[in-house]
Amino acid sequence: MTYALRFIFILLLLPTMSEAQQTVTFSSTDGLTVTADLYLKDKSYPFIILFHQANFSRGEYQETAPKLMKLGYNCLAVDLRSGKEVNFIKNETAAKAHEKHLPTEYLDAEKDMQAAIEYVKQYNQNRIVLFGSSYSASLALKIACDNNKVRAVIAFSPGEYFQPQLTLKTVLSKFDKPIFVASTKSENPFVKEMLSDVSGNLITWFVPSHNPGIHGSRALWQSAPENNECWFSLLLFFKGLKK
Repeated sequence: MTYALRFIFILLLLPTMSEAQQTVTFSSTDGLTVTADLYLKDKSYPFIILFHQANFSRGEYQETAPKLMKLGYNCLAVDLRSGKEVNFIKNETAAKAHEKHLPTEYLDAEKDMQAAIEYVKQYNQNRIVLFGSSYSASLALKIACDNNKVRAVIAFSPGEYFQPQLTLKTVLSKFDKPIFVASTKSENPFVKEMLSDVSGNLITWFVPSHNPGIHGSRALWQSAPENNECWFSLLLFFKGLKK
């Protein structure tokens, strides 16, 4: 490990406070108001857009987003319409969707994700990194297939969450962007099968070495046994993106 890489890794592991966070709203493609937390470091920096897992909210990233900012990115943590609450942060988008009697299945949340991509383009035209957890990781992969605004995808615990309506493996046969894929040991065989038609040169895999692993992006939380190992692997992925 180079000195610079070691320094950044240590910096990521230090406790951190939220930087420049504000709650913002924007409209989804069907008019639903979407709530998100904006972590803006510099308007010229590229964005990582963060999407939560099932039954969660943007609160999934209150610890993770400030660390990602140290890598030279702005972040937008989005409440999707399919979710509830985590870390005492209620999913406001989901609440509004229920009030308006709008559908809130996993695939319905794709509208909110597409709207988030359009929202961050007001700051700059840099290509975006999509960061998903569980069902939103799968949606991020689906969106990235056909969206040239997306530079890469970080997918924690993706899976075939949309069958029988959609088989993700079929969609991903044409995937051509860098992917960081993290999964638990039990999930890994199924994830590898789902991504078997994607070029291996595009994929950076992470599976914890010494424990079963935690589903979704919680693997990066300080409370997760594998968080140091996972952060290091993710840091190497970002280093490769900037080459």
